[in-house]
Amino acid sequence: MGKDVPKRKKRKPEKCITPEEARELQHVWCCTRTPEIDKSVGFEDTREFHWSVEELQEYLKYVKKQSKKQGIDNPGIRIYFGAYPQNKCKMNKGYSTIFLAPTGAPAGELGKGGDSAPNNYSLEPFNQGGAGRPPVIY
Repeated sequence: MGKDVPKRKKRKPEKCITPEEARELQHVWCCTRTPEIDKSVGFEDTREFHWSVEELQEYLKYVKKQSKKQGIDNPGIRIYFGAYPQNKCKMNKGYSTIFLAPTGAPAGELGKGGDSAPNNYSLEPFNQGGAGRPPVIY
């Protein structure tokens, strides 16, 4: 008979924050930025975006696989704010968006990882998430 292997307790990722911390971040954003942004663009802009876990996993798998082919062992993801051109926005307003951009350089290259990693322009960024109108408050 084989030994029973004890179940390993799954730990949450180190960089998780509490829901209370998230609420505070959202509150400060809404109090210090939302009024000026909305005033500037002339409408209530979106400030939250949604993708399914499956969509995100599919994209991360793409980035990992293609990066490995390029000799990038530890790719990263940089998140950028963006805004749709008014004429390309379904609501003809030019709502805000975010997009994910792969980062990383082959091992041994200067600035290969971390916060200063270069963007990997040979892989496509990720966009087309959903957004609440009005925005969903955290």
